Amino acid sequence: MIKNKKVSSSHYDVKDDLIVPEASDQFVVTSYVKDIIERALVYLNAGYPVHFAGPSGTGKTTLAFHLATQWGRPVTLLQGNEEFVSSDLTGKDVGYRKSSLVDNYIHSVLKTEEQMSRMWVDNRLTTACRNGDMLIYDEFNRSKAETNNILLSVLSEGILNLPGSRGAGEGYLDVHPSFRAIFTSNPEEYAGTHKTQDALMNRMITINVGLSDRETETEILHARSDLGLTESRYIVDVIRELHGNDHETKHGLRAGIAIAKICKIQGFKPRFGDKLFHAICYDVLSMETAKVQHAGHSIIHEMIDSVIRKYCPPVGSDAIKVTTKIKMVEL
Repeated sequence: MIKNKKVSSSHYDVKDDLIVPEASDQFVVTSYVKDIIERALVYLNAGYPVHFAGPSGTGKTTLAFHLATQWGRPVTLLQGNEEFVSSDLTGKDVGYRKSSLVDNYIHSVLKTEEQMSRMWVDNRLTTACRNGDMLIYDEFNRSKAETNNILLSVLSEGILNLPGSRGAGEGYLDVHPSFRAIFTSNPEEYAGTHKTQDALMNRMITINVGLSDRETETEILHARSDLGLTESRYIVDVIRELHGNDHETKHGLRAGIAIAKICKIQGFKPRFGDKLFHAICYDVLSMETAKVQHAGHSIIHEMIDSVIRKYCPPVGSDAIKVTTKIKMVEL
């Protein structure tokens, strides 16, 4: 077990349509995270693209940016889109360029020559392949499978196929040897996702990113909200309990971070019996748990109340501990 530490991650600057990852004090490295990053770096060093797969809210995109930071190359970011076509990845003709040559060297003779040529503009995939950037394709399975087919030759043969109309010898691009790719995806049952073709999946190495361990989630909440470690752990335990029940309620790190930030900003602690804390949990956790019903009525509030009672101290417990300590000193 390594000692927990905060290192660089997902902060970035945008320069010339490229993302340059920078250091962030809010990224937490535990043994769980360190293991994922080290394995991913091994795959990238071997020339294979890395694919982080898992439910929403498990930190896949944050891991991708942190991995890109470790790799040390400029980042080109793509985000999956239902409306994407291949040209949205590679580029397209945007018009024509006309040039004219007028020869009037002999005053009595006028020669003119005109030439028309297509104007091509690279899109982000082409730019990344040309320059050897790190490509992060976030939620790539939100794009149609036929759109992503353009990646097959890029990842296997190192060739980007471009429209033959670009001219002789310009129908393809040799991919820069420094080019690497990181993909993220949500499960196929999520709304707006598409089934990914096996040919593409076989060209990348998939790391399944599920729920982090308790230690990692606690450290993340503490780092992102500045709430104390003990208080962050209460929130983590509440959400992990809701994760594991038979009703299949699902919440990611985002829910815990939201609750922890609100507690810190408003200056109160997660306590059983604090009406505001209970209400915040109802609101933040209601998206999936609202489906939990008994006899036609939602029982989510009762369920959350029960879990808060199990893991959080009651209101006033801090004052009781202080009073007890004072009495012991007096004795």
